[in-house]
Amino acid sequence: MLAQTAIRTAQPRHFVPPMRNPRPAAGAFARGEGAESLQQSLPLMGATMSYPRNTEIFGEDEPSDYLYKVVSGSVRTYKILSDGRRQIGGFYLPGDVFGLESADEHSFSAEAITDTKLLVVKRSAVAALASRDAGIARELFDLTGRELRRMQERVLLLVKSAQERVASFLLEMAERASAGNIVELPMSRQDIADYLGLTIETVSRTLSGLESAAAIEVPTSRRIVLRNRPALNRLNG
Repeated sequence: MLAQTAIRTAQPRHFVPPMRNPRPAAGAFARGEGAESLQQSLPLMGATMSYPRNTEIFGEDEPSDYLYKVVSGSVRTYKILSDGRRQIGGFYLPGDVFGLESADEHSFSAEAITDTKLLVVKRSAVAALASRDAGIARELFDLTGRELRRMQERVLLLVKSAQERVASFLLEMAERASAGNIVELPMSRQDIADYLGLTIETVSRTLSGLESAAAIEVPTSRRIVLRNRPALNRLNG
């Protein structure tokens, strides 16, 4: 068991967070007054941990014993292919939950993109809560369904042209960040390339082309302004 200082500052991959009693007061599971949602219940069952930039959170094929909610920062999931290339499976931003594996082992590794804080919750505790509360079970099912749809949409994305992939990615990030037409990207161009199945040169060239067409503005490498959403939506299909 790790010391409390490790909980606040270290980044163990096999940390067992101190569990609080997940059982609410009698009658709460009827979803009446005082009933809690999954998002309200998660902090009562886990612990917040800090992960510096580029720190591994868990590795591929390791036991999928925990769920993770991004409190601040950002996370990428990835795997290294047999030829040495990196395939990024997804990006997770504040409020996102990941680690929703259908198997007992992780199919991807996870790594902090920036300095990140995560709420770490034991999966068995969430499963036990869901077994007693139909509302929690539905929320968990919805979360899993959204993750599956995101993976399916990414598969469809990989058959599009480079311009269509980049436009779709920018629109997705704008929607998830809820910051209007300004997209602050925590990930690098290489991360974007590995997510979209492109080279970094192609990503940079495509962004320049979209900027020349007045669809976007690129003030910095990490900030992109969507100037013509209808044009980007047309590319998105």
